[in-house]
Amino acid sequence: MAKRKRLTPPAPQDLETPAQGLETKGMFAAAPTGIVPPAARQRLMTGPDTRRVPPIADMAGAAAASAALEEVSAELLSARAEGRLVQAIALDAIDADYLVRDRLVADEPEMEALRSSIRKRGQQTPIEVIEVAPGRFGLISGWRRLHAMTQLQAEDGRAATILALIRNPATAQDAYVAMVEENEIRVGLSYFERARIVQRAVEKGIYDSEKSALQTLFASASRAKRSKIKSFLPIVATLGDVLRFPTAISERLGLDLAQRLQQGAGAALRDELARATPQSAEDEQAILAAVRLPDDPKTAPAKPAPGAKEIAPGVQLSKGRQSLKLSGPGVTEALIARIEALLRTG
Repeated sequence: MAKRKRLTPPAPQDLETPAQGLETKGMFAAAPTGIVPPAARQRLMTGPDTRRVPPIADMAGAAAASAALEEVSAELLSARAEGRLVQAIALDAIDADYLVRDRLVADEPEMEALRSSIRKRGQQTPIEVIEVAPGRFGLISGWRRLHAMTQLQAEDGRAATILALIRNPATAQDAYVAMVEENEIRVGLSYFERARIVQRAVEKGIYDSEKSALQTLFASASRAKRSKIKSFLPIVATLGDVLRFPTAISERLGLDLAQRLQQGAGAALRDELARATPQSAEDEQAILAAVRLPDDPKTAPAKPAPGAKEIAPGVQLSKGRQSLKLSGPGVTEALIARIEALLRTG
């Protein structure tokens, strides 16, 4: 019977701990015990024995890295196609007038607040664009941010780029809805601006009727709000090209004005606006409130209240123990606004 050969355990200096060694299954002469000591591990990986390392580990690692890279690339492509990828786009590559803009004016204090925010914190919200040609884009929403970034670039020479989401709306109608909804959420439009975008969208052939445009562009608005927008449509159609401060027309004055336009006051209003050339929103509103047709009940002289006296043409003042009352056809929206301003300033 053959004697069993006694195996001598490795010396302590050749092995720190089994857990720190690299199992080799007796493949390397440098590790006869099947364990690569830490001291020999670097030599095996960089020395002449490197060629003896089995390629399966390298192949598996390369395959995993390639799969990960393909997954990341596919996700980036998907995010870009779906408009979820924020990208830096050159300012001069964006056409701000790609759509008929719904906003007519930008309030300067609000614009300065926006520029100040961008100076301190950078652009926090991307604009939305559509790619109209390779490297060229049309603005969908973010008109104020685009202009603020353009002004800041001219002011301090910062990078001439803006963060944007490249959208791919299925139709032109979807693009207009996106623009209107973004402005409604952020900074509400005036009723004149809302009615104007309805009219212009129909003129551009985006919608076949004002009713369709109104119901689609302002689908999220209440029925009462859509009714008020509809009331401003005659103002846009009849006076839109002669008004100098249309966004300042209040809801109350607009509804009254629309009623008079339906009664045929359009020509008289246009003539008076052209003759007077108002220099302020208050002056223009005073003209809009004053011009009336002869058979308008509001043009009939109002009977002064007992004890009232006329303090200005068409304005009567009556006093009580703790009250003052102004009445008459001369009490217009503009006059009320001036009185309120005077009382606030003391």
